[in-house]
Amino acid sequence: MTPVSKTSRRLVVALGGATVFALSLAGCAAGSGDSSSDSASGGSITVGTTDKVTSLDPAGAYDNGSFGVMNQVYPFIMNTPFGSPDVEPDIAESAEFTSPTEFTVKLKDGLTFANGNELTSSDVKFTFDRQLTIADANGPSSLLFNLDSVDAPDDLTVVFNLKSPDDQTFAQVLSSPAGPIVDEDVFSADSITSDDDIVAGKAFAGQYEITSYDFNSLIGFKAFPDYKGLLGPAKTDVVNEKFYAESPNLKLDIQEGAIDVAYRSLSATDIEDLRGNDKVKVVDGPGGEIRYIVFNFDTQPFGATTPEADPAKAVAVRQAVADLINRDELAEQVYKGTYTPLYSYIPAGLTGATESLKGLYGDGQGGPDADKAAATLQAAGVTTPVELNLQYSNDHYGPSSGDEYALIKDQLESTGLFTVNLQTTEWVQYSKDRTADVYPEYQLGWFPDYSDADNYLTPFFLKENFLSNHYDNPEVNDLILQQATTTDPAARTAIIEEIQDKVAADLSTVPYLQGSQIAITGADVTGAEDTLDPSFKFRYSALAKG
Repeated sequence: MTPVSKTSRRLVVALGGATVFALSLAGCAAGSGDSSSDSASGGSITVGTTDKVTSLDPAGAYDNGSFGVMNQVYPFIMNTPFGSPDVEPDIAESAEFTSPTEFTVKLKDGLTFANGNELTSSDVKFTFDRQLTIADANGPSSLLFNLDSVDAPDDLTVVFNLKSPDDQTFAQVLSSPAGPIVDEDVFSADSITSDDDIVAGKAFAGQYEITSYDFNSLIGFKAFPDYKGLLGPAKTDVVNEKFYAESPNLKLDIQEGAIDVAYRSLSATDIEDLRGNDKVKVVDGPGGEIRYIVFNFDTQPFGATTPEADPAKAVAVRQAVADLINRDELAEQVYKGTYTPLYSYIPAGLTGATESLKGLYGDGQGGPDADKAAATLQAAGVTTPVELNLQYSNDHYGPSSGDEYALIKDQLESTGLFTVNLQTTEWVQYSKDRTADVYPEYQLGWFPDYSDADNYLTPFFLKENFLSNHYDNPEVNDLILQQATTTDPAARTAIIEEIQDKVAADLSTVPYLQGSQIAITGADVTGAEDTLDPSFKFRYSALAKG
């Protein structure tokens, strides 16, 4: 099949609502959504954040700050309604498997972008074709590992052809950072499109459009009246997103009423202090965020491209680090209990989560063990102290990152087994350097794309993954592909557990903390509790004031 040309239809702007039909998908319940075209209420809200945007192009960014903006302005085939982790059709009327390897979507009629261009199946095909073509190192194309091709047999029909049958995660992937639908008349087919071109092209069809854009300083959003998706109209017409370089200024502005919402990231001490301030509300939500250290298998001590390359010594170094991390100390001293210890790759609460690391490393009960670390290094013939060049971002994961990594440095050095050269870089540069083999060991956090265990496995441990750390275990690779297409829930859970055990033995990363979602709002702001839900998407459309 070939895509249908929409040149003759581009200037036709159909109006009116459309019904969201049932999603027919193995393991998912049917759902419905509000596709009302009622306009948003008046007024404005200002949201403050220390997150940073790296790109507005969905093919060029795979970070929370960028996706946080994308969630407001781009439409999705599938999305999660407020309060639920389960996906339903968004700008689609229906979405279902029409064969084991064909996922067929019927779009709503009359969809448009803010620039007046029609949104048809041709845009959807273009969106996913360019993700696979560009495959940017900082983009989310790894999530589309099972997508073979996309057909657009008519203006409202899209057929996703999958490599492996019965993909249990594909509907969720369509709601992920790989899923924002873009305008083929604005975006480049084979390269990243600049933020300025995207904003000037008004290539938006989500609940909001961007009306002003000052990179990592201030973004102005206005409700898009022609959004016909699952989430319904925005509650507030105008939202401004203000970016902060330092969290103390973010705290000051929210407690003084200069902004209405503070979301990502205040220090644990600041959050604790604000809980006692009756001028604001501290809103807590379910958490899927994790923190971890990444090892570059080429450039870490004894890595594959170093002069002293030795796989046995390299794994011993990773194991010794895992033996020495004191998670309880990090959770309590740095994060005041807003994070909890994490002993595997999938956070507690999700189906399939284990504690694979607890029994393998440290004292076997979750605590550190310096003697075990020393014995591991000695058995591999590693001379101590081992020099680690450990990098962290000073502006992306909140103000406590400095304290977090100072404590990790102390935990490793106090044993005499390591010398840690601790360095920091701002996120915009950091996100480029980490995929270019600049950092042998470095900090990352993960805010999930969707609430399934697969999202903590596929992006990290497939051969082509967003970490770009040269980890490659064919057995793990095959098991990840297998779990994604296993329809029996118990069998799939068993595979997910096996993957965690195997990755824990390899230590591509060392996860250590799991956090919750927290937003601070003015006393007169509502809606934060609705969007801090198991979808892990913070949507400005839920917020209202007064």
